[in-house]
Amino acid sequence: MAPPPVLIFTSFFFFFFFFFFFFFFIFYQSAPASSLSSSEPGATITLHLRPLTSRNLPSISDQWDEAVVLASFAASSLARAHHLKRPKKVNLSSSTASSQSVNLPLSSHVFGGYTVDLSFGTPPQTMTFLLDTGSSLVWSPCTAHYKCSRCNFPHVGPTKILTFIPRASSTSRLIGCRNPKCQLLFGPTVTSQCPSCGPTSKNCSQICPVYMIQYGSGSTGGLLMSDNLCLPDQTVPNFLFGCSVFSSTQPTGIAGFGRGPESLPAQLGLRKFSYCLLSRKFDDTAETGVLVLDLGSDQKSSDLSYTPFRHNPDLSAAAFSEYYYIGLRKILVGGKTVKVPYRYLVPGAEGAGGTIVDSGTTFTFMVPPVFEAVVQEFDRQMGNYSRAKDVEIRSGLKPCYNVSGRSHVGLPALVLRFKGGARMALPPENYFALLRSEVACLTIVSDNVVVSGASGGPSIVLGSFQQQNYYVEYDLKNGRLGFKRQSCK
Repeated sequence: MAPPPVLIFTSFFFFFFFFFFFFFFIFYQSAPASSLSSSEPGATITLHLRPLTSRNLPSISDQWDEAVVLASFAASSLARAHHLKRPKKVNLSSSTASSQSVNLPLSSHVFGGYTVDLSFGTPPQTMTFLLDTGSSLVWSPCTAHYKCSRCNFPHVGPTKILTFIPRASSTSRLIGCRNPKCQLLFGPTVTSQCPSCGPTSKNCSQICPVYMIQYGSGSTGGLLMSDNLCLPDQTVPNFLFGCSVFSSTQPTGIAGFGRGPESLPAQLGLRKFSYCLLSRKFDDTAETGVLVLDLGSDQKSSDLSYTPFRHNPDLSAAAFSEYYYIGLRKILVGGKTVKVPYRYLVPGAEGAGGTIVDSGTTFTFMVPPVFEAVVQEFDRQMGNYSRAKDVEIRSGLKPCYNVSGRSHVGLPALVLRFKGGARMALPPENYFALLRSEVACLTIVSDNVVVSGASGGPSIVLGSFQQQNYYVEYDLKNGRLGFKRQSCK
């Protein structure tokens, strides 16, 4: 992906939103402020992560093409890390289910994400969403007039994006400014943005303000709505989601699984959710992983290693409260402990430091002091291999080692140890990318920016590339993350 565009509000942009405000106001009623509920109790819900058909993806048949793909992953991972460290959650324009669990398919894509299909409305309309544990709002491209700039991705173009059509759903409603659901995204003071909904006004017909959200790789804006979320064998009424009418650099909608009150896990009251991420070699194929939504089953996971979630920094940067912080204690390379200063492993009072796990980041990110210490240890143990500087430049990754002509390449083991004794011993394919059996590149990224203070954010972001072929469980009820290696195919 290209680096993230700057979010610019032009007169056209405001005119565009004004038009949709008027359109929705004329054609839709506001949603009721009723609580979330579901239909009949059922079993666990499992959803597949489905791929999209590849059309424009260049053939990865030589070292250069492989380096280009890795460079796109590296750039998007850095952009994502910058956003997570210095988030802009929501900008205002001036203007529970009771089933036990659901299993859904998950698909991997060459643009770096894993997607799940979700259905909304009456009758149901199915759209594709990127699974994102680093944000909380669920939003979909919306209306027949949806606009997306810089959205020419492999296999996905602006004209191929599936959109939700509110007028085609009999249960679709806009969220009113006094509806408690409006506060889930904008907070308790949102009514101050609604002039016609003052304390003395008896009939407030104003809708919830326009949301504007910036991600590491793009942005989106639209209106909050509620409608039926149609899961296998059950329906969740009055589910809050975003109807985006404009986006930039977003190939699909986003399913927010973060810790915010507007997230899918929070709205459904999930006890836990889990996923198994396919190997990247299955990008844009028919193979799928799985996403499991557990709303109350008594089934216990077996053979998982657990580490507790850390308390999130209590800061004015509300987006930090959405992240899943975990306690990384040690990083070992080839059995040797990398010397990492304690301040980078634990989030401080001002918000800098600590480790989060994020499905929306491709390559794991480390701030420079941590990354440089890890690279130094790899360099020390791989001293018999020369650095492939040309590939480092093209791929945006380093170190890259020249391994051509070797019948066997010995790569130092990379092990992450967490609070509580959990140990993640990564297989080589989860932290090195091999280009045509000639060059091996470390798939961890960093930059030259060291930020202190409250805006510093997490020091380490554990990305999805390192989670390939791991079953990962977010145990929300017990406040812990569990994982184990297994084939997700």
